[in-house]
Amino acid sequence: MTMTTIAGTVPPPAPPRRPSRTGRVVRAPLGLAGSVAAVLFSCASLTPSLLPRAWYLQGIVSGLTAAIGYGVGAGLGALVRLVWRRTYPRATRIAWRVLLIAAPIAGLLMLALGTKWQQELRARLDMERMATYDIVRIVAVGALTFAALLLIARLLRLGARLLARLLGRWVPRPIAYAAGFTVVAYLSIGFVNGFLLDNLLTVADRTASLTNGGTPEGVHMPGSALRSGSPASAAPWRTLGRQGREFVGTGPTVAQLTAFAGRPAREPIRLYAGLDSAASAGARARLVVQEMDRTGAFDRAVVGVVTPTGTGWVDRNVTDSLEYMYGGDTALVSMQYSYLPSWISFLADRSKVSESAAALIGAVHARWAAMPAANRPELLLFGESLGSFGTETAFADPAGLTSGADGVLLVGPPFANPIRQSLVAGRDAGSPVWNPAFSASYPARAVEFARQPADLRTRRGTPPAVVYLQNSSDPIVWWTPALLFERPQWLDDPRGPDVSPDMHWYPLVTFWQTAVDQVIAIDVPAGHGHVYGSGVADGWAALAAPPGWTTNDTVRLRALLDAPR
Repeated sequence: MTMTTIAGTVPPPAPPRRPSRTGRVVRAPLGLAGSVAAVLFSCASLTPSLLPRAWYLQGIVSGLTAAIGYGVGAGLGALVRLVWRRTYPRATRIAWRVLLIAAPIAGLLMLALGTKWQQELRARLDMERMATYDIVRIVAVGALTFAALLLIARLLRLGARLLARLLGRWVPRPIAYAAGFTVVAYLSIGFVNGFLLDNLLTVADRTASLTNGGTPEGVHMPGSALRSGSPASAAPWRTLGRQGREFVGTGPTVAQLTAFAGRPAREPIRLYAGLDSAASAGARARLVVQEMDRTGAFDRAVVGVVTPTGTGWVDRNVTDSLEYMYGGDTALVSMQYSYLPSWISFLADRSKVSESAAALIGAVHARWAAMPAANRPELLLFGESLGSFGTETAFADPAGLTSGADGVLLVGPPFANPIRQSLVAGRDAGSPVWNPAFSASYPARAVEFARQPADLRTRRGTPPAVVYLQNSSDPIVWWTPALLFERPQWLDDPRGPDVSPDMHWYPLVTFWQTAVDQVIAIDVPAGHGHVYGSGVADGWAALAAPPGWTTNDTVRLRALLDAPR
């Protein structure tokens, strides 16, 4: 029996619509080699690193690492197929079945172990335990991250294939595919570098510029002539930037200094030049020295030159501790070279901090050196994070650093610090990289490294010329591009006391783990990560303690700095 309509016989159904090339590429099944590598890499990403990770960061790390693993595995699989042209369908089917059984088991096992390691690491750093349901969020974020990266990679591959097909009309197929891949890779890199990063930097620059124009709550223009930004200063308040205004507008009062010292204190001098205070680094340095002469800074017991972080920020613990130690008989100076965060300044233009530090340290040192030796104040230098890099680059070598001032305190130095690299490479055999020891060589014997600042209290004899404070769990200190393919020395035994014994190095994986650790490096308790807190007081006491200063005074000072302010 046939079906008919008024118009006649019903036409046969249309053939199924063939999916587009784009759809076929996007919805193509996962490859075996890539899937195996993705599972291995994602499992490795759950192993501990230097700091406990928040659930969303762990998810991003897992998804990103799995995507890298998939790319590595897929590439190796393609290479094997190119060289070994035989296929084994039955073996491939068996391998898929094994993977589909093994992957969930391995994933669940590593999630359980990863949670255990994270809880142990949080306990080691005195941090709050992670919630049990964070595991679900980690899996969800990881899966979304992997899927998004895989989709982007497949769309790029589709573009390369389409371009190769087009070029294949005129050139041999191998050349067409090589050209297609090259063009797509070039355009992708150009998009990331020339569009994405440039626009991100532009947004960051505008945001930081707006922030730099503000003033922290509770900070007001000083009336004292001993501060930059005051009516008597040649560096107007509006030119100092947000961090400069906080630097000169805060600090202990004379009454607080007197109460701590137990004797009459002086009003401290604080001077600062912002980016808008003068047109160039050299001009800003000359302005600071001019301000120092105006305020009588070189008549104080101590002159401290501080190289700030990327935004121009100076840690209050650094400045307050010196002022308390010397009863306000101090003159502290600093100078802004950027208003961008340190990590952007480090990646975008390290030369700015080097130029600024060299200009300010050089100008102050020249004025100081011209004084009669008997009348000179103690000249102390300080740099934290990127600021430590700038302070180091103001000197040619370790000998120049150790002889360039009466004391140098460098905190949380990044991997690129050239003098620190040289010193650590020459440490005593057997001493760990996170706590290097020097027994004989000069100038290394004039340098002291400390993971625990309190360890500096046991030093006897001549005070060191340079003190480095570096936490063994600080990713700013220990991250380096070499982590991609090289096991770091800070994982050798003995390890730092706050580094997990379950942390191991894996190619590519540890690089990303430690890079992400930098995002939360200041969200941990003092003494861990990139947080040094009141430990700088031990650094100053080791370098340049005033007459009569005792260990009990250092303990009192640290308690004062740690108290809510």
